[in-house]
Amino acid sequence: MPPHGPDSAAAGYHVAGGPSFMRGAVFWEPGRPLTLEEFRMPRPKAGELLIKTKACGVCHSDLHVLKGELPFSSPCVVGHEITGEVVDHGTHTPAEIINRFPVGSHVVGAFIMPCGNCFYCVKGQEDLCESFFAYNRAKGTLYDGETRLFLRGNGKPVYMYSMGGLAEYCVVPANALAVLPDSLPYTESAILGCAVFTAYGALRNAAEMRAGDSVAVIGVGGVGSSCLQIAKAFGASEVIAVDVLDEKLQNARTLGATHTVNAAKEDAVERIKEITDGRGVDVAIEALGKALTFSQCAKSVRDGGKAVMIGLAAVNVMGEVDITHLVRRQVKIIGSYGARARQDLPKIVKLAESGAFNLQNTVSRKCKFEEANGAYEDLNQGKIVGRAVVEIME
Repeated sequence: MPPHGPDSAAAGYHVAGGPSFMRGAVFWEPGRPLTLEEFRMPRPKAGELLIKTKACGVCHSDLHVLKGELPFSSPCVVGHEITGEVVDHGTHTPAEIINRFPVGSHVVGAFIMPCGNCFYCVKGQEDLCESFFAYNRAKGTLYDGETRLFLRGNGKPVYMYSMGGLAEYCVVPANALAVLPDSLPYTESAILGCAVFTAYGALRNAAEMRAGDSVAVIGVGGVGSSCLQIAKAFGASEVIAVDVLDEKLQNARTLGATHTVNAAKEDAVERIKEITDGRGVDVAIEALGKALTFSQCAKSVRDGGKAVMIGLAAVNVMGEVDITHLVRRQVKIIGSYGARARQDLPKIVKLAESGAFNLQNTVSRKCKFEEANGAYEDLNQGKIVGRAVVEIME
């Protein structure tokens, strides 16, 4: 069998003065723990950057892949919420990109990596990028149909969930990156690329939230707790946090929630209506991906209100809605996967820089690269209050 792909020459690729190989956490199959494997140094192509990964967030989307609930190419490297340092640019990368992200730049990466050229990217809807879904989510590759990850020993290809961030180095298309100012720490800022990115997309783009709107967030883990902070930053009049764990609800108070509802102890929809003079909220966000919370979200909004669904579910999970209520009361149900990297990620970084939300309080655990398996196990068991972040490189 011939070497894998034209980049097989990457076996000898290394950054000037740097190593020629790296470690990455590999997912092989559901139920099998991640293993740390040695890889050839990944080589960026035109318009791509090689990033020395500093931190990578631990997200439920990865967990869906690890549990086999979302089909994805394997073996693969998961992790899609990263910060790091630029160490190299792909050959033929335009000068404008090199000038914007010179070697040594601190960067944050968005998990939706827009190609910039497809039907949706040209319309400004980068969160619907055709190449991202067709190549990365469907095949585990970048947009030439090839992965950048090859095992050091046998050269076999390993697929990439987004940029494959649970590795010491990763290749990221420049369109998915924003400069991270020195004032923002690497570890806590990793959540900007998925948790905060998703929350921003839901409230700014999908809900078109305005100052004075009332907002309910159902499920206040990593993404949900970011929604609370974005809602507060955008001037929400009421911010209602709904969960079944008191510990998460206590944390929600520190992140901007004006009211908390434990859905295990009281009817969440009734309580939301009580808080809002019997009407329901202007905007409700579902951040869990379950049929029950989908239904609660749709029932929690006022007439003419917006129910925004951002929680991923296992394949074939269906949500139910009362059709007559939807029709008569003009309830809007909107799906939202993330934000628009080139337009929104720099704004999200500025919001963090200005102190509009508290990165430290959202990140509830930091762990070493070797402890990533344990972090996903704890996430699966509901033991992580906010967001866990894996610290990868010194």
